[in-house]
Amino acid sequence: TINSLQENEILRLNEDPNVHGLALDLPESLYSSKLLNAVKPEKDVDGLSSVNLGRLVHGDDCLVPPTVCAVMELLEDIGGKKVLLVGVRGAEGAALQSMLQRQGATVLSCHWKSPQLQSELGHADTVVFGSAKPDDVPASWIKPGATVIYGAHGLLSGKSHGQQNDPAAEKTVGSLAVAMRMQNMVKNTERWIHSQRHRKWDFHSLKLQPLSPVPSDIEISRAQCPKAVDVLAKEIGLLTDEIEIYGQTKAKVRLSLLERLKDQPDGKYVLVAGITPTPLGEGKSTVTVGLVQALTAHLNINSFACLRQPSQGPTFGVKGGAAGGGYAQVIPMEEFNLHLTGDIHAITAANNLLAAAIDARILHENTQSDKSLYNRLVPVVNGVRGFSPIQLARLRRLGINKTDPGTLTEEEISKFARLDIDPSTITWQRVVDTNDRFLRKITVGQAATEKGFARQAQFDIAVASEIMAILALTTSLQDMKERLGRVVVANDKKGEPVTAEDLGVTGALAVLMKDAIKPTLMQTLEGTPVFVHAGPFANIAHGSSSVLADKIALKLVGEKGFVVTEAGFGADIGMEKFFNIKCRASGLVPSVVVLVATVRALKMHGGGPNVTAGAPLKKEYTEENLQLVADGCCNLQKQIQITQLFGVPVVVALNVFKTDSPAEIDLVCKIAKESGAFDAVPCNHWSAGGRGAIKLAQAVEKAVNQKNNFKYLYNLELPIVEKIRTIAQKVYGAQDIELSPAAQSQVDRYTQQGFGNLPICMAKTHLSLSHQPERKGVPTGFILPISDVRASIGAGFIYPLVGTMSTMPGLPTRSCFYDIDLDPVTEEVKGLF
Repeated sequence: TINSLQENEILRLNEDPNVHGLALDLPESLYSSKLLNAVKPEKDVDGLSSVNLGRLVHGDDCLVPPTVCAVMELLEDIGGKKVLLVGVRGAEGAALQSMLQRQGATVLSCHWKSPQLQSELGHADTVVFGSAKPDDVPASWIKPGATVIYGAHGLLSGKSHGQQNDPAAEKTVGSLAVAMRMQNMVKNTERWIHSQRHRKWDFHSLKLQPLSPVPSDIEISRAQCPKAVDVLAKEIGLLTDEIEIYGQTKAKVRLSLLERLKDQPDGKYVLVAGITPTPLGEGKSTVTVGLVQALTAHLNINSFACLRQPSQGPTFGVKGGAAGGGYAQVIPMEEFNLHLTGDIHAITAANNLLAAAIDARILHENTQSDKSLYNRLVPVVNGVRGFSPIQLARLRRLGINKTDPGTLTEEEISKFARLDIDPSTITWQRVVDTNDRFLRKITVGQAATEKGFARQAQFDIAVASEIMAILALTTSLQDMKERLGRVVVANDKKGEPVTAEDLGVTGALAVLMKDAIKPTLMQTLEGTPVFVHAGPFANIAHGSSSVLADKIALKLVGEKGFVVTEAGFGADIGMEKFFNIKCRASGLVPSVVVLVATVRALKMHGGGPNVTAGAPLKKEYTEENLQLVADGCCNLQKQIQITQLFGVPVVVALNVFKTDSPAEIDLVCKIAKESGAFDAVPCNHWSAGGRGAIKLAQAVEKAVNQKNNFKYLYNLELPIVEKIRTIAQKVYGAQDIELSPAAQSQVDRYTQQGFGNLPICMAKTHLSLSHQPERKGVPTGFILPISDVRASIGAGFIYPLVGTMSTMPGLPTRSCFYDIDLDPVTEEVKGLF
């Protein structure tokens, strides 16, 4: 039907971000309440939707229907006068009646066939005709001297229904209503322009009632009722067309926001790092969450937490989830720790498509002649043969400036069709997001269909994929495409790098990653906003959440707001990489570092017994021991010094456990301040939520006003070996470095291939400043051994291996999955932690 076609067109225009207003100009017979209400209220230029009429009746700010505006413009002082509306129906009638009553007029309404029409016309001071006056209603019925206005809908298109011989003073709204509609269009555009600017947050926190003893993380998470994510998005100034909602509590945020708020000054940028941890972790995520809860829910300061998405591998293995903990966590925690919005699945698909393309290309090149290979790579389709855009780009890189497939010489055909990959140099592995130790070394290609081209390979865990590191460092879709294209997967038999672009798969990888590039919006227990985006390994990659999440959050919080993000492992690894790799990629400058310490970890560095995951803590860790704490503070002092190398103020956050004594807490804070920290504050956010981190938030607020002399640790133009040496000596405290012959060979190859100017991403144990996990405190005099050097060219860094690095965790004897279950009635997840 005509109406349904019109409605579909309206719905289409509603969703078009380039259309800021809709005006309907249809024959009167086609107007219906359903059609008028199909227009989004914010695009309703004619002000006829039920929402806009409701605002009008309540006296709220809204657009008044143009015909009504025109009538009111024509009428002068009508206070106390009697106004009769004849044949004025529907939305316009209701709007006009409301406006007239607001001006103090007495308003009556009737239709043309009303028995009282003659009487009412004879008493009315003003008459508004909503449709053409029938011939059987003579002008003599109208009170002498009364004002008559013809406000028929058709007048919007300039048609006049007035009768020239009527004795009363007549006015028509035609051209004036058109002008009023234009005025509404201008107002609507002004509103749209205003909506594009940064908005003041209209934030409402969720109330916490902490229990003692503190329940399990999932019990706490489930006891809190989160806000609907679209409500949260509106509170923090996101527009409806900037979010893509996943369920009730998660939403992707579109990158278009960066263009909308490009002139908005950034907020303050806070990095949470830590001292060298125990295997149990010291609570950087809980401090991050506790700090933003304190800033926004308690101090009324805009803030955003930007966190990594955890791998599902450890969630079902031994470590558990990574949503923070206690009363400082992201909710719902089961959503956070499991599939989230599918980003890791997208990375897995993209990674494995590239892996499949490598082996398939080797097989096809090994089993076909140049001509046969070329004919299959550039087939005839519908009688036409042509190169795809990515093939044309490869031709240009090879120096072949031809676009007609039929004009290539035999030598050019061979050069174009053969990548000549050396299977022994393949560095690109398949991935899966499960801890599966039996995939650490496998053989692929054993089926008869692969014609004997078997080779040894391996699976990594999905978050170890270079594509994850690319996602974390990219600044736009275009930048991501370029980085994906630069990924080096192997060398050819001449020793030259072979890239994803050479394999022709760049565009397909970008398609698989097009949604994953958008950060996911969630919330803390107190309803403050969180971005969860990217989760690269902290050893073979840089271990930080995404640049894009940080950039979007910095715009949303406004100039006086705070964005708090964290770096994986201790400051010697995570913070160093954050500054030298992530900050170089983003161009962002951190305002302050929050350095997380625990009495437990300091006692370990002071000579306490080994701490083992899953085993009860020894009494040294549960009883007061000031000497152990004092001796262990050397590690805290070293990490403060490392922070000062980059010229950024540091605040120490002491994550308090119930077994810590007041004397131990005071001692740590005293030593930290004496060692150069701007402040040192005990925090109880795990047991008290944001209220337990208010002093930390206040310290951070003061610290950002300190002088900031941020600088990188090394110049990128330095040789690879010198950059490694700088990190080893200045950050780890090593005497020197020692490269194995294999490592030196790789350094020479990367330098020769033009990759020498990339930053360094050290893959080293996080349990010691040295390469030996058992050496606690501040080891000195050691030689740092570099066993191998590898490269993530797409992500944009070289990563030296200090010892061996496992990129595929295994499952322990007693895995977390024993405790994880689903209630089939309520669909509630049980047993996550």
